[in-house]
Amino acid sequence: MEKPLAYRLRPNHFDDIVGQDHLVGQNGVLRKMQAQNVYTSVILYGPPGTGKTSIAQVMGNAYGLNTYTFNASTDTKEALKTIVSHAKHYGAFLIVDEIHRMKKDIQDFLLPHVEDGTITMVGLTTNNPYHSVNAAIRSRAHVYKLNGLSKEDIYAFLQRILSKHKSEFSATFSEETLHYIAQHSQNDIRGAINRLELLDRIHPKEIISIEIAENVLQKPTLSLDKDEDNYYNILSAFQKSIRGSDVDASLHYLGRLLAMEDLDSILRRMTVIAYEDIGLANPSVFSKMHAVTEAVHRLGLPEARIPLSAMVIDLALSPKSNAAVASIDAALKDIDAGKTPKIPNHLINIDNFEAKDNYLYPHNYADHWVNQSYLPDELRESRYYTASEVGKYELALTKRYKELLARKKAKSK
Repeated sequence: MEKPLAYRLRPNHFDDIVGQDHLVGQNGVLRKMQAQNVYTSVILYGPPGTGKTSIAQVMGNAYGLNTYTFNASTDTKEALKTIVSHAKHYGAFLIVDEIHRMKKDIQDFLLPHVEDGTITMVGLTTNNPYHSVNAAIRSRAHVYKLNGLSKEDIYAFLQRILSKHKSEFSATFSEETLHYIAQHSQNDIRGAINRLELLDRIHPKEIISIEIAENVLQKPTLSLDKDEDNYYNILSAFQKSIRGSDVDASLHYLGRLLAMEDLDSILRRMTVIAYEDIGLANPSVFSKMHAVTEAVHRLGLPEARIPLSAMVIDLALSPKSNAAVASIDAALKDIDAGKTPKIPNHLINIDNFEAKDNYLYPHNYADHWVNQSYLPDELRESRYYTASEVGKYELALTKRYKELLARKKAKSK
């Protein structure tokens, strides 16, 4: 059975790598390493289809060492022991795919051999290694990021392979079709090659128009794997766009999340936004968000996009306040610092053999307020609520807060 075209066309030289000039261009650090015969372990991370595996294989060929591959999520420790055994005699270049999934016992076995140079390792991951790869591994390797490819990069590459590998294709592709493939490959060079190959196989010896491409490829497969940084980057961009009151950007990122059809994640993030970023400036969004959650669960897709769109527009254009999150975080900061003195006796329900002032019941007093201490004495002057004056409701809360502080101050004199 013939290997996929993307596999057969893997680069053999840094010149064949698409993009990533900061790593493999004439002044790229990896090319410099090759030129100076510098053997060092590295970790390469970046989006799928940007050339991590290809770069690793080119490095292995350049070093002239026996090259082995090891998948950290599926391969066993016994397989790694065999590789290390060979490496002790001849040295080895080890490509570790999904390095962020490496189990601790395998890592502990591998690290000494990387450290003493028996093995030169290239770790590959789509995750940010500063968050997902164990520090012990990172400290023994240089970390380099691969950039996402532009549509122009992919279009130029497709033209190049059609010219350089004419024997692989019987179909003819219009420029418009190549642009269409590049546009809908989500910056994934491997995905673009796979689409090109599929079109050629299904419509051999034909001229591939955009209409044919649309019929075969349908809608693009979005790069939204929940195990990858990209998914969380979109959620982050979604929240920051709403926080920044950019309704158009908010709707764009909602659309990208809807394409994945993960409604629960969207609703969780929007609920957080309602309380964290809009908060007391417009507390009506709390009940609205609850209603939208009910509607989305009842409707499902595609109809659920409508209440979600309405709510995102509301959130984005609503006045903003982070008073709630800032206030509780200020209180938690004191608690984390160990500031948890004894609760005042008059707030304790059970007798504790200590002198106990009478608790004053606020509803028995004018305006349902009475001057008494609630914080421990050591924290009596602490202020956690960050008063804000955004929106009518929070303006009223802030006014009330300041009035009560003034009353306390006056009564204590």
